[in-house]
Formats: sequence, C-alpha cells, structure tokens
Amino acid sequence: MAVCFAAVAPDTLARLRAAPGEIENYLQPDDGEGPPFETDVDKAWHGLHYLLTGRADGGREPFSLAIYGGAELGPDIGLGPARLLTPEQVVRLAAALDSLTTDELTARFDPQDMQARAIYPDVIWVRDGNDALAYLLDNFERMAEFYRDAAARGDGVLQWMC
Repeated sequence: MAVCFAAVAPDTLARLRAAPGEIENYLQPDDGEGPPFETDVDKAWHGLHYLLTGRADGGREPFSLAIYGGAELGPDIGLGPARLLTPEQVVRLAAALDSLTTDELTARFDPQDMQARAIYPDVIWVRDGNDALAYLLDNFERMAEFYRDAAARGDGVLQWMC
C-alpha cells in the first residue's frame, strides 16, 4: 500500500469536480498515460505523516494535509476515494514543508513510538533504524519537491492510495 500524488491544473480540477466519476480514468487511464505530474512516497506515507504531525492520523494543518488530507472527491478507486487539495492548500503546504530541516525531521524520528502506534509498515522502524530514517528522508525530499513544483504552477493535488 502506497500513497500517490498527481498535480492537477485548475481547469482540469474544475472539470473533475464537476464530474468526479472521471477521476479514476484521469488517474489510471486505459492507455497507460497517467497525469503529467505525479509521484508517490511508496510505503513511507504513514512514517512521513508521523514525522510531520507526531500522530498516527489527523494533526494540525498544513502538515496533516501532506499525505492523505484534503476533501474526498469521487468514488472509491480501489482503496477509497481520491482526496483533493486546492491550489491554495498546496501553496501553504509547500511553504510549510520547505520550512522543515533534515535535523528537525530526524529529531522527530522515534522508532519505538512509531512501532507502538503501528505506523505502517510498523516492522521496519526499530528493526532498520537509521536505514528506515534514510528511507523516510528520501521520500520526504521527493514529496516536498513535488508540492513545491505544483505550488509554483498553481496546481491542486489529488492524493490516493495506490
């Protein structure tokens, strides 16, 4: 289980809001050509949420929006509906993510607490220690860059479990 992200231009976002049944075809078209700007954070999604919020779920905005936040949009596309972040939320989130340093994220990494809270995949945090942290930090950088680029274009973002 992973979390995927697609940046969506405002005009496309308006079309998908008007016809949410088209979201699955937009994200996973039959021709294999997905959205032009997309990425994923592999299985690091829950660990990243924990580093950003200190919680297994929920938390304060804008950090709580980064992984699987925003409003549900459309039907179930396999592991639940997609979630939407507006262009304004993307701008706020990108700025917040850019404000974090590697040292701050490293200080928030608590393998024992993550295992106790069943942060997915809960078996790696204690077992893999610094390697698990490196995995989180690599995925954080990819995610932060994705949001930064989406914000610069004025895009919204769709998130979904993939």
